[in-house]
Amino acid sequence: MAQPTTAWDHYPEPLTVASAPVPEYGSGSLADLLPTLAAGMGVPGMTAAISELTPADRNCVFLIDGLGWEQLRAHPEDAPFMASLLATSRGGTGRPLTAGYPATTATSLASVGTGLPPGAHGLPGYTVRNPDTGELMNQLRWQPWAPPGPWQPYPTVFQLAHEAGVHAAQVSSPTFENTPLTKVALSGGRFLGRLPGEDRVDLAAEQLAAGDRSLVYTYFAEVDGAGHRYGVDSDTWRGQLMYADRLVQRLAEQLPPRSALYVTADHGMIDVPFDEQHRIDFDEDWELSAGVALLGGEGRARHVYAVPGAANDVLTCWREVLGEQFWIASRDEAIAAGWFGPRIDERVYGRIGDVVAAARDDVLIIASEREPNESAMVGNHGSMTPAEQLVPLLEVRS
Repeated sequence: MAQPTTAWDHYPEPLTVASAPVPEYGSGSLADLLPTLAAGMGVPGMTAAISELTPADRNCVFLIDGLGWEQLRAHPEDAPFMASLLATSRGGTGRPLTAGYPATTATSLASVGTGLPPGAHGLPGYTVRNPDTGELMNQLRWQPWAPPGPWQPYPTVFQLAHEAGVHAAQVSSPTFENTPLTKVALSGGRFLGRLPGEDRVDLAAEQLAAGDRSLVYTYFAEVDGAGHRYGVDSDTWRGQLMYADRLVQRLAEQLPPRSALYVTADHGMIDVPFDEQHRIDFDEDWELSAGVALLGGEGRARHVYAVPGAANDVLTCWREVLGEQFWIASRDEAIAAGWFGPRIDERVYGRIGDVVAAARDDVLIIASEREPNESAMVGNHGSMTPAEQLVPLLEVRS
């Protein structure tokens, strides 16, 4: 089986901006998946960017939140069915996709649903500054609220497929039906809410068969939740992985004719030890906090917003303090390096931090006072390391 390229395994020192392993936008990222499938079904304006995939009339994407490529490969005994499909990943090449930066749920779901990289769809982090209000906005929970349409104005691939006569459907938890994130990232066609995992995959199979051309999305969140609370490789995490594996097999065994099932994820995850060496507390570090107006993002993928006139000083300080463990870039350097994709829409520019910090080592920048819940997580993600960035694209065809 082919292995990921060596570019992911070697990090030149010092950690220059150019040494960060940028996601494969345009050829092998999550943003390229639905446009490739839709192009194969004849949806106008879609491009088959992932060249390894073969078209199918009916396509189902099953996204398992938090199940990275490296975690799946490390646990074949807990996920025997998915492990047996590793060689099918990315059109039979046995290679993973890249999530996109940052490797976090809100960003990745928007990339999947819109078929656009973060710099275009405009959800470039867990929390980002809203340039219109100056406040930090949590893009997963959509707090504080902002009008969804202006925040992400592009149609989703599901909407475009539906308009082209493709039967489009999302089968997920009823909790997500009316959320702003669903509206901007995954709307279009039918939304069908089901709570039990078995009911969800059974209904996904029914929806695949409901049209001569079908595009169906379904989702499982609990692997991610267990990893955050208890850590990757914990008994609880393994139990959720086992359950997800059974769901994938159950869905695969029900595929109608002329179907392709793709199993992927929004990001991977790593465990970070609970000590001062691995968890650097922004709220207790006067050097890192000097000149900073807002701290956005998350522990391994920070957006740092400086007070007016202090951006260069903040950049210099963060590089001096963290430069051996994090890739530290100015906003313009991160954009020029392609971290957020090949283009940045004007409305998105101010959402990106004056300083962007992406972890290479097993470290976090926590904020124990302002982010107590996030700071207590065992498993974390967000950056460009293989454990976080690489995701499977397992394939079953009927």
